[in-house]
Amino acid sequence: MAEQNNCVRVTRSMAKKRAVEAMTAEHIQQRKKRVALSEINESTSADLNRDLKPRNSKPTRANRKTINEKGAAKAVEDGVDSKSDDAQMGGAYASDIYAYLRQLEARERRRPLDDYLEKVQSDVSANMRGILVDWLVEVVEEYKLLPETLYLSVNYIDRFLSVSHVSRHKLQLLGVSAMLIASKYEEISPPHVDDFCYITDNTFNKKEVVKMEQDVLKSLKFELGTPTIRSFLRKFISIAQDDWKAHKLELESLVYYLAELSLLDYYCVRFLPSLVAASVIFLSRFTLKPNIHPWNQELQNCTGYKSSDLKECVSILHDLQLSRRGGSLVALRDKYKQPRFKSVSALLSPQNIPDSYF
Repeated sequence: MAEQNNCVRVTRSMAKKRAVEAMTAEHIQQRKKRVALSEINESTSADLNRDLKPRNSKPTRANRKTINEKGAAKAVEDGVDSKSDDAQMGGAYASDIYAYLRQLEARERRRPLDDYLEKVQSDVSANMRGILVDWLVEVVEEYKLLPETLYLSVNYIDRFLSVSHVSRHKLQLLGVSAMLIASKYEEISPPHVDDFCYITDNTFNKKEVVKMEQDVLKSLKFELGTPTIRSFLRKFISIAQDDWKAHKLELESLVYYLAELSLLDYYCVRFLPSLVAASVIFLSRFTLKPNIHPWNQELQNCTGYKSSDLKECVSILHDLQLSRRGGSLVALRDKYKQPRFKSVSALLSPQNIPDSYF
């Protein structure tokens, strides 16, 4: 996998097939100066966050498109609407698939430590991690990558940092190497190694990126397919929209915004992806209709979580939404200010969530 043209790539379809079996028996002329994450310090994170941006012009690389795969393999990735009559979407196996995803997400080898910054790292802070993830959001936009690529990249970063000490000046290298792996796993036409070198203003060369890619793969033991927050959202969103005759598109965009916002915060690492996904649904419904209880029995049955289970995670997400946490991280917020996302990052929920909702 070190050299893109000479590797045996682990495809999504192969990984999904194994999962189901286990369950059922171009470059631009003007270049912009970039700053390596080694130059980050706590007092200048806002300025560096502005500098760590991909080039402004859009690449000529063809837009990536999702593969509309059929059968239970797709259901394993996305989760499915349990009410669906389409057998090809795995409707008949929805509950089994969801149970399998819940089992898979909790496996220790697929989970980062929830306190790795304290136990393993000495030169990387939660703020630095947040800056890195916010910058990766821009890289995803720059190369028109799939959202799933971002989620997997962050998962790989956190898992690697859970077992290997990384100095701050190598943090950006880890970020692009993790995204290189994730894009090979998820994308039809992933960016080349040279693209990831360029996006760092050639702070790191091809050899360094390939070496870090190898280190990450060994650290992950090539366990690349894992449930992420987005894996659960499709099913959850479908249930959450059932009693809404309006704002359905707005709700969906808000859900995806808050889900990506959770990636910025180190303290969300402790929560299982399914719990974060459920918390995102809770907060999205509260934001759009604050006077109506955001949780109901159907959502509890669907997600397996009571509203009281979500309180801690919802509180962190609420602070992120109101910029009480990660306020200097603006790339994701700017992304979701666009009309194509219904400008949902401009939506603010009330300052306090009633205790009675939990």
